[in-house]
Amino acid sequence: MQRALPSPLNVSLIWRIIYDSERELLDAGFSVQQQRRSVMAGCGLQGKESVSKKTHMSLSSSASSSSSLTATTNIESQDGGERVINLDHGDPTMYEKYWHKVGDKTTIVIPGWQSLSYFSDVSNLCWFLEPEFAKEVVRLHKVVGNAITENRHIVVGTGSTQLFQAALYALSSQDASEPISVVSAAPFYSSYPSITDCLKSGLYKWAGDAKTFNRDGPYIELVTSPNNPDGFVRQSVVNRSGGILVHDLAYYWPQYTSISYPADHDLMLFTVSKSTGHAGTRIGWALVKDTEVAKKMTKYIELNTIGVSKDSQLRAAKVLKVVANSCEPSGDEDECFFEFSHHQMTMRWNQLRMAVQKSGLFSVPDFPPQFCTFLGRAFGPQPAFAWLKCEQDIEDCESFLKGNKILTRSGKHFGFSPAYVRISMLDRDENFNLFVQRLSNIVS
Repeated sequence: MQRALPSPLNVSLIWRIIYDSERELLDAGFSVQQQRRSVMAGCGLQGKESVSKKTHMSLSSSASSSSSLTATTNIESQDGGERVINLDHGDPTMYEKYWHKVGDKTTIVIPGWQSLSYFSDVSNLCWFLEPEFAKEVVRLHKVVGNAITENRHIVVGTGSTQLFQAALYALSSQDASEPISVVSAAPFYSSYPSITDCLKSGLYKWAGDAKTFNRDGPYIELVTSPNNPDGFVRQSVVNRSGGILVHDLAYYWPQYTSISYPADHDLMLFTVSKSTGHAGTRIGWALVKDTEVAKKMTKYIELNTIGVSKDSQLRAAKVLKVVANSCEPSGDEDECFFEFSHHQMTMRWNQLRMAVQKSGLFSVPDFPPQFCTFLGRAFGPQPAFAWLKCEQDIEDCESFLKGNKILTRSGKHFGFSPAYVRISMLDRDENFNLFVQRLSNIVS
């Protein structure tokens, strides 16, 4: 195998894809308008005037994408393909574009005297949960329709990683004779094994692929849906007595997958990192049905970090409020955040599929379309990560792409074949466009 000399992507074909995506968006916008009374909390494209404003923002983003593609072609030709493209991590910098356009609407000012106390609301089971953040979490789930919040406790954490650890602590028996087994169906999130075993806890231990788990006794199954890394909607697979389920729904948002129903599980994890792109804020939340489990999760976070940053919660609350405002029927003139993000993901997946087809050395999953109650139309998943397979005789896809200066994460870290890699779809335009251009030029 050798890498062919760089050649520019067919820009006219890219423009056609962008144009088709815009047409789909516009058609869907009117569809949402027509179905407003019957579709749960759609994006609020109200009347011709509002549609015109929001359409203008989408068209502007397409023009910006075209300029970025041209600049990317220049960069690739100038450095001869020597620039390293790192798509190993899921750093969601793609969203910067939207938040730049929103301007100072998410700006908050925190006086020096505010947030001095450890406590936020002593009457709440989760005593460090800021009431404003809790209110906006409930509101956003109601607008999107992706989770039931009634009769649930909200537990806030420093990202969903801390909440995952808190859940393992809360669901484990304190006096069991051996650690409870923790499993997830492969390909599973690559950090599950290391997070589970990092402290070598006597309460729980990683037990591998849920599909092959056959031990008797209690277990915790992690259900990530849509799944990281492959993007498929997941259900539990063990289905044996003594099992406890934790649903990681970090990607159950309409830019990534259809919202088919409001999730209604005993313990659900969410994060602002992948919902709005604010990974650096380090805020996640759990919706917990059982009071005792919520108490134990709260206790773990108390022991671990004595609560969660109030400043981060207040910032996250403001961000969630702006998102909800943009997507409500009576919202402001900003384009609905989820409509904008969905459109970005559509364009990126179109670009990737075109590059894969042009190269002939790779494949990515195909997803069946499903109706989305939020956007009011059917579409297939467009995950935050691409689960790319190297075809023909390439056995180590990560090493092969690294030889072409593209950094990815091998399938072996996800309990799967090294012929697969996970690739972030959420990087900035320049990096992503450079990636699809270079990928398209790798031929046998």
